[in-house]
Amino acid sequence: MRLGDLLHLAISRLGTGKLRTALTMLGVIIGVASVVALVSVAQGATAGISSRLEALGTNLLTVTPGFSSTGGATRGSFGSATTLTVDDAQAISQLAGVAAIAPQVSTSKLVVSGNNNETATVIGTTAGYTQVFAFDVWVGRFLTPASVDYDMRVAVIGSTTADNLGLTQNSVGQTIYIAGVPFDLIGILQPKGTTNTSDDRVYIPLSTARELFVGSDASVSSIGVSADSQDDIQYVSDEITAALRLRHGLSATASADFTIATQAQLLGTVSSVSDVLTLLLAGIASISLLVGGIGIMNIMLVSVRERTREIGIRKAIGARGRDILAQFLVEALALSLAGGVIGIGVGVLVSYGIGVYAGWGFVFNATTPLVAVVFSLLVGVVFGVWPATQAAGLDPVVALRYE
Repeated sequence: MRLGDLLHLAISRLGTGKLRTALTMLGVIIGVASVVALVSVAQGATAGISSRLEALGTNLLTVTPGFSSTGGATRGSFGSATTLTVDDAQAISQLAGVAAIAPQVSTSKLVVSGNNNETATVIGTTAGYTQVFAFDVWVGRFLTPASVDYDMRVAVIGSTTADNLGLTQNSVGQTIYIAGVPFDLIGILQPKGTTNTSDDRVYIPLSTARELFVGSDASVSSIGVSADSQDDIQYVSDEITAALRLRHGLSATASADFTIATQAQLLGTVSSVSDVLTLLLAGIASISLLVGGIGIMNIMLVSVRERTREIGIRKAIGARGRDILAQFLVEALALSLAGGVIGIGVGVLVSYGIGVYAGWGFVFNATTPLVAVVFSLLVGVVFGVWPATQAAGLDPVVALRYE
């Protein structure tokens, strides 16, 4: 029989039991929709995390301290004193390939403006912060070298903090209170994104933060570094490592008392975790597709038993075993293909809804539905072969006597 005749016969046969056909397809629909939706969600989450990492700064390296104990001239491994200082930051700024630095200290304080207040993260930093972490000022200005040198009580706030305190572009120049201490508001930053915690911060001069809130010692909690270009990141990382080891008096065999993280390392970690997560979710979703295939096999076996007499008549009038085999295989493929196409549509809608709700947007990879359709067709073939073989092997004489 020709393929067109087989398709017409399969569709007409499946149409005689619409409810049973729909229920049989449901397993495949759920399986394919699960694969498409879960893979899309995993890719969307990865894209969202990657975009946030890329938005953290331009060619960013972050130097964070270890801890050391100091006794006389001997430096121990781990203790109570942080190992990065303002002088370390100044030394890093002199290295080749470094475009800007931003040493930081942080604390959490109550911020008050008029009748509004919130507990926010207060960052003490320097004028290079906006360049290192790729911030733009919405209104006003950011910290200046003079404000750091002269311990000025000035503050710049993130967009979320501004909203929470009821501050607008006309609020620049007003006084806000941080832990009861008055500060002049000199600027409001552009938002980084609705889910970025950097928008919910207050920025004050590093020297002022050390004097008023975190103690006057020279240690810092981290140093943000911006390289001249992406190609210079590894070179700058090596230069920082060499400079800090020399400044901290570390021998060649001693463990470093600091850590350097780059965007490339973070993005690489995210990518590897994403690949594992995507495979895991796709594997879990494929179980549903396997269950759908078992449903197809079950209904096709029932169909063979119900149509035993029909098979005998067809064989009696000249149908060959391969014609019967092809007929039942095409019916199984039609069920799985129709379920796969519907499942793709459902999966796309679900992934779109989740992406919009979660905030990372709709991420669609055309390869995923293509693989899902091929997989569903394979399910139709694999689980349709046994029923089709049973149908093709029926003895026409026995089949004609079947009631």
